[in-house]
Amino acid sequence: MTVELAVATDSWPIEGGFTIARGSRTHAHVVVATLTSGPHGGRGECVPYARYGETVAGVMDEIARLAPEIAHGLDRESLQLAMPAGAARNALDCAFWDLAAKQAGVPAAQLAGVSAMTAMTTAFTISLGTPEKMAEDTARARTRPLLKIKLGGQGDDARIAAVRAAAPDARLIVDANEAWTEDLFARNMAACLAAGVELIEQPLPADADGALATLARPIPVCADESLHTAADLERLAPLYDAVNIKLDKTGGLTEALVLARAARRMNFKVMVGCMLGTSLAMAPATLVAQGADYVDLDAPLLLTRDREPGLVFEGSTLHPPRPALWG
Repeated sequence: MTVELAVATDSWPIEGGFTIARGSRTHAHVVVATLTSGPHGGRGECVPYARYGETVAGVMDEIARLAPEIAHGLDRESLQLAMPAGAARNALDCAFWDLAAKQAGVPAAQLAGVSAMTAMTTAFTISLGTPEKMAEDTARARTRPLLKIKLGGQGDDARIAAVRAAAPDARLIVDANEAWTEDLFARNMAACLAAGVELIEQPLPADADGALATLARPIPVCADESLHTAADLERLAPLYDAVNIKLDKTGGLTEALVLARAARRMNFKVMVGCMLGTSLAMAPATLVAQGADYVDLDAPLLLTRDREPGLVFEGSTLHPPRPALWG
């Protein structure tokens, strides 16, 4: 039966805005691919990211261009070669998984060989700001068990100390989004060590991360912008202790599952993260997040509103998706 493709974009307001080292945002702009075959439909959501040269219009065009090939039989397996890793392939890949689950009448997790899905604890993100502002934001979230702190380079030692004082009992991980330099590394690492930080994401720019081979890493360092697919792991092995798997970087659930298995074989710690999207984007990532060392799928909690139905959160506990949402 012929598969028809539709592509659309949505914009979702972010509660209070969101700031990282590269800038601030007030809305999450997403792209949704829908595949329809007879009575069944599947959806996938992606978040185009300027850091990787992506735009909403460009990603929509990439997806739409494949409509004739999809109508003539291009499937999820052949998609992996027809399109490079990135947001556009993610939306289509996840839509294929959702469609297959609906057609088979079984959960996508079962099709993917993921055993019984269980609830998980997600990190909750504290946006970058002054130490005082970050302390205020942290104080409001201090009962959450795991906080992810966005950092920005200069002044991060003060930010980390302020956050720890505001949430003395929370577990902390930090994300520098490539904002540190080699000169700042030792001082910021010492501040993280003093605050009991468990993991540091992407401290150095991806094109300068070779320096990590010679820098002391008393806290595990996690690759984010430096990691896209399993093909990157060999280069990263001497430099990083953990990897952050995001479906918008891997180009979908298919490659994300391959990457997660390969990373574990190579003894990396595994984080499963996300861009700023809705529950529809998070849902496929929950399959990869089963058994992950760190889960960072809190994007729906940062939005003013989410899709209905969306994922169910109880505090920082994230429950597996229901078929009405995805899979």
